[in-house]
Amino acid sequence: MSAPFPPEPERAAELRRRFGEEARAGRPDLATLCLLVGAAGDGALDEAGIDAAQIELDRLAGQLPFRPGGPRAWADALNELLGERCGFHGSAADYQRLESSLLHQVLVRRRGLPILLSVVWIEVARRAGAPVYGVALPGHFVVGFGPPEELSGQVLADPFDGGRVLSGSDAEMLVAGATGGPLDPSMLSPADPLDVVVRILNNVRAWAAARPERSDVALWALELSLAMPAHPARLRYEWARLLVRRGEFLRGAAELEAYAEVVEAVDPAAAEKVRRQADAARALLN
Repeated sequence: MSAPFPPEPERAAELRRRFGEEARAGRPDLATLCLLVGAAGDGALDEAGIDAAQIELDRLAGQLPFRPGGPRAWADALNELLGERCGFHGSAADYQRLESSLLHQVLVRRRGLPILLSVVWIEVARRAGAPVYGVALPGHFVVGFGPPEELSGQVLADPFDGGRVLSGSDAEMLVAGATGGPLDPSMLSPADPLDVVVRILNNVRAWAAARPERSDVALWALELSLAMPAHPARLRYEWARLLVRRGEFLRGAAELEAYAEVVEAVDPAAAEKVRRQADAARALLN
């Protein structure tokens, strides 16, 4: 089964505009941002489909018990509902599928990457009134339950493993497996919703980088990344180079020159190199 393809240019531009507006809102909504990412990557996801995904999150939240208790009780309730009854989980094969990074597809397939499964846990739990947030452990995203300001009472769950509640040693092993180093308490801090979205888009770009024939995926993921309130200047260079590789030589050259203007003040030699790349891009039209 082939990965989904992005929508037509007019629809894509509208989705980028809405994504940028939501990302710059006072309190950006994580589910809305993730569904706009999904729509940018899957032209089959229309407005009715976006609404249906939100309704599904509401429906799942309605199946949770009313205020089951403290953080551990909330974690157990989500484990029982989403992991055991609904079968949400992940496997190694899910890393090979673009759909594993698209929230609407994860809700249908009940499979996905750790960070997307965590988004499901967060959004369902939040709608039910749970104190919940994402925790961006190195190499593996999980969910934290409990007041964000009281990490001493934090309970962690791993949605990729069906929502299994983690012990302190479990979290230490996850970090050691990813970094070879110890778990630092700062790693347990709540993840900002925009940081979650950046990490999702980075995953999409990594998927596309391993598949040069899907430069269309790299393009929409980069363009959404550039629509974020803050992003590394280097992304503009990456975007311009991608435009050139896709045959948009004049547009790519113009973006390379714009990037060179930014770089000029701090690294004139690098700026000159980028300008030569812009000239080379225009020469490809001859």
